[in-house]
Amino acid sequence: MKFRTLQDNLRDIVRERIDSGELTGLRLAEQAGFKQAHISNFLNHKRGLSLEAMDKVLSVQRLSVLDLIDSAEINKRASSFRPSADDFDNVAVTDSNIAASEPAILRMHVQEMSKFKKAFLKRLKAQPESGRAGWQRFVIIKADAKQGLRMYPRTTPGAILLLDRHYTSLTPYRKTEPNIYAVRQNGGCAITYVETLGNQLILRPHNTSYPIEVITLHDHQKPSDVIVGRVAYVGTET
Repeated sequence: MKFRTLQDNLRDIVRERIDSGELTGLRLAEQAGFKQAHISNFLNHKRGLSLEAMDKVLSVQRLSVLDLIDSAEINKRASSFRPSADDFDNVAVTDSNIAASEPAILRMHVQEMSKFKKAFLKRLKAQPESGRAGWQRFVIIKADAKQGLRMYPRTTPGAILLLDRHYTSLTPYRKTEPNIYAVRQNGGCAITYVETLGNQLILRPHNTSYPIEVITLHDHQKPSDVIVGRVAYVGTET
């Protein structure tokens, strides 16, 4: 993929955010420390951005360069091993910090692969509320002691947690029970119920012996910016 294509894709993403009312050219210029004319010329195809300028825009818009790469290209270069020829797909097991931050799980970050029925994965409904189209959808983390006990008995330490990173909405997946989410916290993931109160995310445990925690959203942050994904499956290794 050429550098010009990356710039075009960044321009398209910024344009989408401006058209949706989420962003303005003036706001982006202020965030990145540019003159408004600099951003205007970029958006109107009158000039490109230097590598340093692109880095600034990616940083202030909380984007990764992988967000600028077509998902097909990501899949070629990601660790996703070829799916098995049977009725199962391989899903990468990785650390919480990688699941929380990396659009594609590179081979060097894969601990092992776990098989899930293709029909099961296909049935899962996505509910994205942020730019996740280029993100590898399903990843697995193993719950550590805090993650497992915080939501006990719905999760347990060592449980396998299948994260659907294309489900970042607070809309309940099932009407009868609240969603369990992985949420970015301290460089990793908190496993929790999520509620909102003004500009705050309330992280509510199932196990009442654990405290409620609060994340304050800043600037134009939305809940979907810190939600890693919905916990779509909880399994226990035997």
